[in-house]
Amino acid sequence: MLAALLVVLPVFGLIALGYLARWTKLLRETTGEGLSDFVFVLAVPCLLFRTLAKADVPQTQPWGYWIAYFTGLAIVWALAMLIASRVFARKGPELVVSGFAAAQSNTVFVGVPMILKAYGEAGAVPLGLLLAIHLPVTMTVATLLAEGRTASPALMTRRLFTHPIIIGIILGMLARPVVGQLPTPFWTLIDLIAGAAVPCALISLGISMRRYGLESGLGLPVALSALKLGLHPLIVYVLATRVFDMPPHWSGVAVLFAACPCGINAYLFAERYRQGVADASSAITLSTLISLFTTAAWLTWLGVG
Repeated sequence: MLAALLVVLPVFGLIALGYLARWTKLLRETTGEGLSDFVFVLAVPCLLFRTLAKADVPQTQPWGYWIAYFTGLAIVWALAMLIASRVFARKGPELVVSGFAAAQSNTVFVGVPMILKAYGEAGAVPLGLLLAIHLPVTMTVATLLAEGRTASPALMTRRLFTHPIIIGIILGMLARPVVGQLPTPFWTLIDLIAGAAVPCALISLGISMRRYGLESGLGLPVALSALKLGLHPLIVYVLATRVFDMPPHWSGVAVLFAACPCGINAYLFAERYRQGVADASSAITLSTLISLFTTAAWLTWLGVG
């Protein structure tokens, strides 16, 4: 339990820093919006570019591994949107934000240290595979859902291919064959910008929480947290251990990856569309707090706690 607390403590520390800086009026309201714009337009695309360009992808794809994880993700995403629509009367991009928050995992601060501590070097390969495609897949799906409801096919295509996240994904894939020829100063620049993504996003989230508080109430954030921390890893566990045949450390990595709290990118996405921000910020904070206990339970159940 103490190890889990130490893993997520920096998350709360940066969120609290943003919250206190706004509460004491050291930072203005517009600072949070500017930070989220920077992260969404520059930092996250650079992070995706670096991840995809340098990812070590095996020649034989572990299809059972992919199916187990992303089936759970798809079911949770669909259920979150259904609950948000039918129970909480959310519409448009707000629905997408709810689905995104329930399905996308906080991998950088929680997933990576927790999984590597649990499985060591044996978990590095399955973890790296999920890291390489998890955010690109979820960001692309969220963008398609948000842009595709009202836009014509031509307009949707133009928006997609001018979208910062999609540009980062495309450039990262194109750079793979020549990644070794790109000069060191170029990678230094990319590393500096990408490294700012997580801290800036969390401070921006803290500023947003000061503004919105629990304006959306506890109902939807509790539902999203339950889907993310309970149902998602449960579906992945059943598929990875009962349906598909894979080594225990592969199935364990998939389950723990799914058991991570709601990811910060749901908040960034909400800020980008200026809808569902209160829902996303509350779900991220609540699920991160609850994950102190749920991740410890999953670690124990998998025999690595």
